[in-house]
Amino acid sequence: MQLENIDRAKLSVSPANMRNAKKPPDISDILPSIRVRGVLVPLLVRPNGSADSFEIVAGRRRYYAATTVADEGGSDGPLPCAILEEGDDAAALEASLIENLVRENPDEVTQWEQFTQLVKKGRKASEIADTFGMNEKMVGRILALGNLLPPIRKAYRREEIDAATVRHLTLASKAQQKAWLALFRDEEAYAPRGGQLKAWLFGGASIFTSAAIFDMAEFNGQVVSDLFAEDGYFADADQFWEAQTAAIEAKKAEYLEAGWRDVQVIPQDSYFQTWDHEKTTKRKGGRVYIDVSAKGEVTFHEGYLSAKEAWAREAGQVSSTVEKPKRPEITGPMAEYVDLHRHAAVRNELAASPYVALRVMVAHAICGSPLWNVKVQEQRSRKEAITESMETSVAEARFDERRRAVLAVLGFDADEATVTLGHETRNGMSGLLLRLLDVPDSVVMEILGVVMAETLAAGSELVETLGVHLDVEMADYWTAGEAFLDLVRDREILTALLSDVGGASIAAANASEKTKTVKGIISDHLTGENGREKIDNWVPRWMAFPPSTYTTRGGVGTVAAAERAKWLMEEDEPSGPEPQKTDEAASAAEENERIAA
Repeated sequence: MQLENIDRAKLSVSPANMRNAKKPPDISDILPSIRVRGVLVPLLVRPNGSADSFEIVAGRRRYYAATTVADEGGSDGPLPCAILEEGDDAAALEASLIENLVRENPDEVTQWEQFTQLVKKGRKASEIADTFGMNEKMVGRILALGNLLPPIRKAYRREEIDAATVRHLTLASKAQQKAWLALFRDEEAYAPRGGQLKAWLFGGASIFTSAAIFDMAEFNGQVVSDLFAEDGYFADADQFWEAQTAAIEAKKAEYLEAGWRDVQVIPQDSYFQTWDHEKTTKRKGGRVYIDVSAKGEVTFHEGYLSAKEAWAREAGQVSSTVEKPKRPEITGPMAEYVDLHRHAAVRNELAASPYVALRVMVAHAICGSPLWNVKVQEQRSRKEAITESMETSVAEARFDERRRAVLAVLGFDADEATVTLGHETRNGMSGLLLRLLDVPDSVVMEILGVVMAETLAAGSELVETLGVHLDVEMADYWTAGEAFLDLVRDREILTALLSDVGGASIAAANASEKTKTVKGIISDHLTGENGREKIDNWVPRWMAFPPSTYTTRGGVGTVAAAERAKWLMEEDEPSGPEPQKTDEAASAAEENERIAA
């Protein structure tokens, strides 16, 4: 066959085309891409009695789509055509059948992977949506599926997991996906599927954001977006219940202030049964029932009495007051008196026993308590590329080894994501304390180090203080990867980074180049490819300890935090002679050195 670009006016549909009909074909699926990219696949044509006219054997829909684009005012250029040799109608029909019947559409997973490749090669989600006639939300779903771990995609392609399960796995971090795969591959383990998978991902019941009766704008916890549903989920159920319970109590107080005689909160394991209650007014003693479900949903039932109460009231057998509860053995003030005196005695003995106090403190840091609000610093971002760069970093790999060692010492599950709040001991904090009492001081200090590291707030001035104090060399833990360069968008900063790794002359020579070109040169210097001099142990100024900036524009969080902690970086030598240690103090110092060692 001969390939040529032929003007649209010289083309017509052949009677031998298997899709030939008077009615125009449906072109809605291919029209968006032809608007953006034009006709990419050649039409099969054959001469139609003259050198200037051809009839379309296969490609009728592409021809009509190109005509529609031209009518809309778009491109009206020639169309790519493969010209068949002149022959009989049977040969032309065979060609039409071959193109239309032998064609095989790509499978679902291949489409996910190809969309993901488009993004990696520079296409934006909005551009992909325009090309393929989709909305951006649909493209986002496909990209989320394409970013699943390869073994999960393969399992779905082999129909070993269902569509609901694979969609729920898009809510999982890479670490959670790996943990789920381990269960999936273990013949003796159970890998949760469908709705159970959501509960597994969120450490219990998956709670929709729509269940919240508090102001989401003031909520500081993390929310996981679900591309396949209207609502997201609360990543930490405990954080949700803390905010939800406070909102319920505030609502209860509002009802009482408004004159309702009683407000009852129905616990999660019970239900408000309308058939067992009768509607009545506030004036006639009706109460408010607040029904709370295990999924976090709250329903307010205003003006109800139990059927038994309503019947008794109508019979004149009871007053409108709430039934008096049974009197406890001791009063509230007496209980408080007993608690405080016993607490005073225990805490005095605890203060005199640092061996036990250290372990109690570690147990509090791991479990939390009514007086300790413990949170783990999430090592993930809303941007998948940042999360992935963290999960594959040297620092995370080394810290994971330390964490697994501590999990083993404490007898926790080795696959727990964290030591802190990452388990549920059989006997609560007391059970954990009994375990810690059997562990030597040196090991307790290692446990404490991991727990403190897990709860160290990112972006804080404390990180800057510790980074300088501990002489942290970022080059030992970090190298510039694709995720880092992708996040640099500012031309001035790119030029400054190039000057760092390639020198001022190279930076000046490439100052007007496209950002993609500059990033490529920086990458070549870091890897030593394409004839560039390899630069080892390079760290941008923002990431060093202490950090600094490339411009005077400000807006660098690490530098601002370091400024707040600047007092630590000033090396002030103590004045005057060093105070003499007592025997007891010297002994304590020796013990501290032994524990640290």
